[in-house]
Parts: sequence; C-alpha cells; structure tokens
Amino acid sequence: MNRVQSGFTLIELMIVVAIIGILAAIALPAYQDYMIRARVTEGLALGSGLKATVGENIAANGGTIGGTTMCLGANATAAGNVATLTCASATGIINFTMNASGGSAAVSLTPASGGAGQPTTWTCATTTDAAYVPAECR
Repeated sequence: MNRVQSGFTLIELMIVVAIIGILAAIALPAYQDYMIRARVTEGLALGSGLKATVGENIAANGGTIGGTTMCLGANATAAGNVATLTCASATGIINFTMNASGGSAAVSLTPASGGAGQPTTWTCATTTDAAYVPAECR
C-alpha cells in the first residue's frame, strides 16, 4: 500500500518560521524609517506655504533677499508632528523641528534668488540622519 503524505513536516514548518523571522527583522526597521520620513514630509508641506510667501516677497523686492519683510504675510503654524516652525524675516530661511514621532528631525529651507524676473530656488539642509528625511534634503 502506498501512503500519501499529508501536511508539512516539523522541519519544513521550522524553516518557514525562521524565514519569516529573518524577513521581519529586516523589514520592521526599514518600515519605521519610512514612517519617520513620512512625518518629516509633513513639515515640508507646512513649510511650502511659507516658501510661496517668501518667494513672492523676494520677487516684490526686485529679486533680492534682504530687509525685514521676507516672511511678511507668512502664517503657517506648527501642527501635528511638527514641534516648531519659524521663518527668519531678514533672510527668508525657514526652519522646522519635528517632535519625537518625527525623529526630532531639524530641517532648514534656504532661499536663493536668481535675480529680477527669475524664480526663487530652495536648498534643503539637515543635520539629522539621512534615513529620516526625504530625498531632496539628503
């Protein structure tokens, strides 16, 4: 009589459990970095309103950065995962800091003017671990 095998052997089940454990050990830290990066993106989204205001004020100032009106009319406030959000009126530099759920990331957006009639370009800088910030800030 031939006996038909049914089910898995104990060794096969142990191998599957070991593979799942290894994948989880690799995937969970990567997922946590992804979640922090998504929260830092919230800060960039809040800063985008300030970027528009600063760019508009630079254009109104003949394409030059200076004076005390670079942040005039800016009204974004820290919310959600963003602990602080500031705009330096003399330079137009936008700084924001995330709370602990955002990895306490600190990001700085610095404007650069190409002159009269040219668009304002922005440089993103951070001292935070590159895994916690979006690609434009690395």
